[in-house]
Amino acid sequence: MSEEITQLSIKELLNGGVDYLIPMYQRNYAWDEGEITQLIQDVIDYQPKGHDYYIGTLVVFERKSDGRTVYETIDGQQRITTLSLLASYLKHDTDFDMSWYQRLEIRFESREHSRRTFDAIFEGDFKDDLSQRLHGKEINAAILNGYQLIRKLLPQKLKEHDVSPYDFSKYLFDKVQIMRVKVPEDTDLNHYFEIMNNRGEQLEKHEVLKSRLMEVLNDIVDDNEREESQSCLHKVWEACANMEKYVQLGFSVEQRNVLFGEKDWGQFHVGDFDELREALRGSGDRSFLEEEAQSLDQIIATVASGKTKDDREDEAPERFHTVINFPNFLLHVLRVVTAQDTPLDDIVPLDDKRLITTFESELLKSEDAIAKVKRFTFSLLRCKYLFDTYVIKREFIKGADRWSLKRFQWNDGGARNRSGRGGYINTFGEESGDDGYNRRILMLLSAFHVSTPTLVYKHWLNAALFWLLGTEKIEAKAYLLYLESVAKAFVFDRFLATGEGAEYFDMIFRNKGVCQAHFSSFSDELLESRLSFGQIENNFIFNYLDYLLWLKYKDEDGVVRAYEFSFRSSVEHYYPQHPMPGHDPLPAESLNSFGNLCLISHSKNSRLSNFMPQAKKEYYRNNTIDSVKQHLMIKYERWDKQSIDEHDKAMKEVLLGVLKGSPEGCLIQDTVKEIIDE
Repeated sequence: MSEEITQLSIKELLNGGVDYLIPMYQRNYAWDEGEITQLIQDVIDYQPKGHDYYIGTLVVFERKSDGRTVYETIDGQQRITTLSLLASYLKHDTDFDMSWYQRLEIRFESREHSRRTFDAIFEGDFKDDLSQRLHGKEINAAILNGYQLIRKLLPQKLKEHDVSPYDFSKYLFDKVQIMRVKVPEDTDLNHYFEIMNNRGEQLEKHEVLKSRLMEVLNDIVDDNEREESQSCLHKVWEACANMEKYVQLGFSVEQRNVLFGEKDWGQFHVGDFDELREALRGSGDRSFLEEEAQSLDQIIATVASGKTKDDREDEAPERFHTVINFPNFLLHVLRVVTAQDTPLDDIVPLDDKRLITTFESELLKSEDAIAKVKRFTFSLLRCKYLFDTYVIKREFIKGADRWSLKRFQWNDGGARNRSGRGGYINTFGEESGDDGYNRRILMLLSAFHVSTPTLVYKHWLNAALFWLLGTEKIEAKAYLLYLESVAKAFVFDRFLATGEGAEYFDMIFRNKGVCQAHFSSFSDELLESRLSFGQIENNFIFNYLDYLLWLKYKDEDGVVRAYEFSFRSSVEHYYPQHPMPGHDPLPAESLNSFGNLCLISHSKNSRLSNFMPQAKKEYYRNNTIDSVKQHLMIKYERWDKQSIDEHDKAMKEVLLGVLKGSPEGCLIQDTVKEIIDE
């Protein structure tokens, strides 16, 4: 077995004299900003420690081709593709010695566009824009987007953490390790690949954590209490672990009636762990010991079929897509629970790489571990209910997908049906129009989410859960006012503030989401310096402004009214940095002014970057707008220095309007602190 598993440094992986083939049955390259940022951040986080960092596994099937060893990549192709793109960037854009990287070892089966794109990236024979050298029909847009994201994100992250390209590169290639696992020659690859796809990496850290929590409850002296407590933890854990499904669907109909109200399954009816344990005592079809007692063959058969023992027929599992995964959600719950008791103590990190060690220090090794595990179990269920009810999801229905803010309830169309099916309505009322609080909350939550694709940095979610968990009666207006206050604090207390800005923990837990900034602190000179190209700290500034503009113009502009936030991470110069021949460049002051900038997707920026404003305007006549700010820019008859200055002034007035209570801003009023405290 040891011969089939090889530990390799990234340098050994990319310089091993073998080919890694991406077969046709593999999906295309799909990593975007969130995954790439996370990989870069992981390496930066572990680099100061100096020891080896294990980045994951690469599962391969070995075969020979023309006398060379070829590894057909079964699992890990996203990772090896990104590492190859990263190595190409470091080879051409830094001074680090990459003389060893002379051969591209990643290959694509029957994907000529992917091969051409990767070859061009590896050779580095281009200047500013790779897409200008490759004709549109010859490129793989996803691979090109990945490379451009690396060119953008790596310098930003290195500067942010004061790490040199040399130190990053040396640690990446020498100390970051990957495990190459060869499957046996007689493996049924189709079956194995199906299992790998269904199983993913979900049976790792959080399953280990569950067993550790069970061990703590095993120390309960009373036999009945011990078994009931462990059964309660098991049932809650299994119901919450599937983040794609509403938590009510993780329980039987009888259990839903007790936990969430017999009338509509839309309430939370237990007050602590003892009530929860009592509610789940003896309910359901089997005990947790029976549910856990499955043979390996049964587990493999279940995983290969794509079903789990808790899947029910209430909904198609792919209808909703969550904004967070389960390991990260566990850390959010732990942070808000501990912050309720000791908000000024050490901060619980939101990094799932530290999931086990964090729970060890906060729960598992504490003196009152049993009591803390019980409280966490209850809080996990309550937070999952609050998350499902009051936090956005991506909903796929009738061939389309949109953001949704919906709650689960019994869909009573008349006499009660014994089947136990439920349905979904808007969380704050059944209205489907754009004027309700439901849409406003949905818009602001989606603005938060698309600004922070990396799981580790979803502080907005932590703020929302903290408020929801501590609020006895959740009402739409109060929730909206709180979220708007948090958004205002993020922008003015951190992103636009002088110096380093406030810490997220302070803004959320010490200041309770109330913005501390004052209008008089933001001079024209300060805003100019913080909002010019290259100085904008976080894309949430753009998305927050779009939210304010949506509120301002939605009643008079149908395009604005229908606007929906999406993942856009490229700051575009509306008047281009490199104009087409025959057009004069703008002075740097106007070119890099906030008035000339808007947020669009990387793919569109690659396609439209050198287009003149009029050509961009024509393009968007038949395409969806990327931002409300951009939509307002397009409305100008001419786009020149005067237009840029006018738009710049107008946008800054909208931003500052929320600090001086102007109706040009949003709903936040002077009474927000009073409402939040109440």
